Amino acid sequence: MAGAFNDPSYVQQHGIHLSGKKYMLLRADDRSIYGRSDAEGVILVRTKQAILVAHYPAGVIAGDATKIVEQLADYLISVQY
Repeated sequence: MAGAFNDPSYVQQHGIHLSGKKYMLLRADDRSIYGRSDAEGVILVRTKQAILVAHYPAGVIAGDATKIVEQLADYLISVQY
């Protein structure tokens, strides 16, 4: 997944595969990658030293999950992690 942040072409063509499930790519840039499968999804955010991988189940609003994960990433970046 780390390579997808620099070159998202593979996940654009083949999707995001996590825990045996395939998620369709919704958006990818040098900081964040978003995927969806039916009513659930994944959010990947790169910080300076880590990649946060979050899954939200059906019933959770994607925007709410995204906001929380992005805020956690912002905090980790602010403390140089």
